[in-house]
Amino acid sequence: MSAAMVELRGVHKSFGSLEVLRGVDLRVDPGEVTVILGPSGSGKSTLLRTVNHLEKVDSGSISVDGELVGYRRIGDRLHELPEREILRQRTKIGFVFQNFNLFPHLTVHQNVTEAPLSAQRRPKAEVNALATRLLERVGLADKARSYPGRLSGGQQQRVAIARALALEPKVILFDEPTSALDPELVGEVLDTVKDLAGSGTTMIVVTHEVGFAREVADTVVFMDEGRIVEQGPPSEVLDAPRHERTRLFLSKVL
Repeated sequence: MSAAMVELRGVHKSFGSLEVLRGVDLRVDPGEVTVILGPSGSGKSTLLRTVNHLEKVDSGSISVDGELVGYRRIGDRLHELPEREILRQRTKIGFVFQNFNLFPHLTVHQNVTEAPLSAQRRPKAEVNALATRLLERVGLADKARSYPGRLSGGQQQRVAIARALALEPKVILFDEPTSALDPELVGEVLDTVKDLAGSGTTMIVVTHEVGFAREVADTVVFMDEGRIVEQGPPSEVLDAPRHERTRLFLSKVL
């Protein structure tokens, strides 16, 4: 078996007395699209945030492309990395948030170039050319000089996708990328994500869009109460779920 691009082993996470992740094991292979479904409060977004160390795990480990995220193993113990090392690791892990998180004082073009220039110290001419190509790819070349406040929600989210791609990451994480959008804008963002999926980008997508999961996912993961209840191809998990909790969830959303 080839090496995983993303691997979680026995991941636990609590906030105070609330146990949010309860021993999660997950493997995502290179080029694979994994879609995570589940009810609110099931731990989906927290799981995603542990992958790039926005949330520290209480126990277990996470690796991306064979490298432990957030920690260095010395003997039998894990020691947290200094912040500069964690920031370096995050440049390999793209993240697209629910609410876009664009810099309002920067133009669309500047939003896309900011991280490659400041975090990766790449040549300005190279990054500017890359940003132009990425904005063309997401259909926003004509908005390069605009500010985020002048864009629709769907356009802002497509800029956020271009920004994530600009780091040329090993994997891109999507945290409910359409949940903050008006219904008529959802399609344009999902089409952009589908295009990425078709290009072989490794992706983990938390979403409530079951139709999207059916069309794009290699693996569908269903979470409930901090655990992975079942996972497999969309034809199995969505069309013939084995677990009663999965069947109940799908009966409410389909």
